[in-house]
Amino acid sequence: MLIGLGIRDVVLIEALDLAFGEGLTVLTGETGAGKSIILGALGMAIGARAEASLVRRGASQAIASAVFALPPGEDLVLRRAGGADGRSRAFVNDQATGVAVLRELGALLVEVHGQHETVGLLDARTHGPLLDAFGGCGVQRAACGAAWSLWRAAREDLDSLVAAQAGDAAEIEELLARVSELDSLAPREGDEQTLAAERALLGAAEKTLADVAAAREQMGDDDLTRRLGGALRALERARERTTLAGASEEDRAV
Repeated sequence: MLIGLGIRDVVLIEALDLAFGEGLTVLTGETGAGKSIILGALGMAIGARAEASLVRRGASQAIASAVFALPPGEDLVLRRAGGADGRSRAFVNDQATGVAVLRELGALLVEVHGQHETVGLLDARTHGPLLDAFGGCGVQRAACGAAWSLWRAAREDLDSLVAAQAGDAAEIEELLARVSELDSLAPREGDEQTLAAERALLGAAEKTLADVAAAREQMGDDDLTRRLGGALRALERARERTTLAGASEEDRAV
């Protein structure tokens, strides 16, 4: 709980010490009365940005100290000194520390509600833990969280098994379709050799057709082809007559 705030040379305030009692404390005043300066000094003490503009004119530095009463009964003092050059120093119970330490401690000790700001009490994610802590339901909350984690893990395992089953069913269907195709083909022993021979024959025929086409291309126009054909037929007739004449001579000799 915040029990005291000390301000030295902050904007318009030369020196101010505020004491806060238990319960609600309200700062009121007209616009420009200095309410925002007090809040700015508190923010400076709990690690907010210490701008050079916070230093009162004519002063070398601005100092803000916030005193908190902790549950064991000891006081915690957060102090920040910011210079006109923009540099600042931070202290916890008069021990030098970093600004990040003040900021972390301040986040645990103070919550400032400003207009249009997103603050912890307005964050729905904090409502459950706050209610459980207020009701002393830490053990039940932990047990519920553990049970939910187990349920989520079991659900993920179930989803994986269902997906695997669907994949197996699809694979079985594909294999059955392939078996049906093989049954329709009705393969017999020796089909592989027969198909290999047919493939070789078709390959040879294709090469022969290519050779014939190449020969015709080399032979030229149709007139030359016709003359070569006629010459081949004349030679064939001459060969046949020679063969018959030779046979007749042998008959006369006998």
